[in-house]
Amino acid sequence: MPFQLNAPMQKHPELSDSAKHPVRILHVVGKMDRGGLETWLMRVLRSIDRQHFQIDIMVHSQAAGDYDPEVLALGCRILPCPYLTQPWRYAWEFKRVLSAYGPYDVVHSHVHFFSGYVLQIAKAAKVPCLIAHSHNDHRAIERSKNWLRQGYLSLMKRSISRSMTHGLTTSQQAALDLFGPAWVEDERINLLFSGLDLHPFVTEVAPDDVRQEWQIPADAWVIGHVGRFEPQKNHDFLVRVAAEAMHQHPNSYLLLVGQGSLQPQIERQVRALGIGDRVVFTGPRSDIAAILLGGMDAFLFPSIHEGLGVAIVEAQAAGLPCLISDVVPVEADVVPGLVRRLSLARSTVEWANALLTHSRNTPRKSVKETLPSLEASPFNMENTVPLLEALYAAAANQ
Repeated sequence: MPFQLNAPMQKHPELSDSAKHPVRILHVVGKMDRGGLETWLMRVLRSIDRQHFQIDIMVHSQAAGDYDPEVLALGCRILPCPYLTQPWRYAWEFKRVLSAYGPYDVVHSHVHFFSGYVLQIAKAAKVPCLIAHSHNDHRAIERSKNWLRQGYLSLMKRSISRSMTHGLTTSQQAALDLFGPAWVEDERINLLFSGLDLHPFVTEVAPDDVRQEWQIPADAWVIGHVGRFEPQKNHDFLVRVAAEAMHQHPNSYLLLVGQGSLQPQIERQVRALGIGDRVVFTGPRSDIAAILLGGMDAFLFPSIHEGLGVAIVEAQAAGLPCLISDVVPVEADVVPGLVRRLSLARSTVEWANALLTHSRNTPRKSVKETLPSLEASPFNMENTVPLLEALYAAAANQ
């Protein structure tokens, strides 16, 4: 009988007599930088019962990640396996890690299509529970790739289907990308929304305290965005929309939270648009809730593709009116009335007009209004972690 994520469960599931040792889990990620997946995984590490569950993280980079110090402080090991372009060496190193640091009860892979290779190796090593986790929807960009890439995707999808014992997905669109349309009939696959830690949103934040760090006037209207400076987040389009909105609303600023390879290009672009003195690049931040609550008045999110868009859920927790692209999964709409969607086929002027109109017509909500919707939802980390604990414990009991 397959494990069902919507089944009743205890907060800390008991292990059977044959599995009294801590359940050992190996998560596989690219690098522990501040991204949506990595931030969610950190919330899991902070919240999970570490007496019952012992977690290590395999990364595909030898460079240090933003979260590495905290990962180590929580008693987890970071195990590099950077040989993505050398499949045979990667397999050898992966097997060595499984042998030297295992045995593991669970391999939980977050590296999307490459999970096909990860889980194939782990299956050959007789790891009992193999989880493929889909956090994104790449279909819009993968359709245009050449035949070689298409062949790789087909091979990896078949390998995932043959190897995994469980599949998790942050949205229905993310499921379609990794598992295909048959996922709805596959009892191994379940939705698991990326949970938020809601506690930081309860803390009262003074806008003046937040804005003073970047010399943003207290009475300014601030457009905000949280996301990596990578093509998926569509910063080029975002800043052009913001520039048009700033032209119509002179006392306005743009606050960009995150880091990434395209940041230098975007910095040049805002200077060329003549808005460089009103655009703030904060870099990676650990105080996202405070910035959303005190630093922003509206949230702009024109992503080209998304698996869910956790930043949108966080913006709603902070009560912000949000204008987002219509490719963002509908599961991200949590607080009624705050989110408006628009096609990326619309012009930057239409986007700017929609942002201004939506902000004028949508009063900001207080956290007393937003948090009840989130506390009882699958986006609450306190509801998410017990689901994972039950899944991991079931694997150990088998």
